[in-house]
Amino acid sequence: GPWPVNTPAVLKTLAEECTTGIFFPIGKHATYYPEILRQVMAAGHSIGSHTWSHAALVNKKLTEQQRKDEIEKGFSAVKWALGGKAPAPFFRFPALQHPPEMVTYLGQRNIAIFSTNVDSFDFKMRKPDQVIKSVLEKLKKNGKGIMLMHDFQRSTAEAIGTLLDQLKLNGYKIVRMTAKD
Repeated sequence: GPWPVNTPAVLKTLAEECTTGIFFPIGKHATYYPEILRQVMAAGHSIGSHTWSHAALVNKKLTEQQRKDEIEKGFSAVKWALGGKAPAPFFRFPALQHPPEMVTYLGQRNIAIFSTNVDSFDFKMRKPDQVIKSVLEKLKKNGKGIMLMHDFQRSTAEAIGTLLDQLKLNGYKIVRMTAKD
């Protein structure tokens, strides 16, 4: 995201459940909907970046400089959308593909790379109950984990409240992550 209708619905549910998340907006989308991204910030969520255009940084057709530009333009766009406030130094690679030279680059920039061990695959699902089942099965198998969900998906927006309730009922704890500064 950010994305109209679905991101605000996710924000509403997270507020009702008294919890926060980390949002990794695509830079281009942040410029489309800066007001929504400012709502994310105002609600106290952490905001990182997810590149400018969601380009696969493992694509060998991109030069190293083009890959760096994709990262930097993403952070710049998010900062612009947030009214000049820098996002957290948090980054998530598109498709969870981590090219070693970009891992090194981000490390040199002191930017934390986030991955996941509980990918909901919500972008492939159209029904909220499918999203809930996917996450709960993977959590049960792993015992814990970082969940990856997409705020632009309607099924996710509809599932998040029930999913959070199920997590609490099953003894899981939501951990808030923020940047040191």
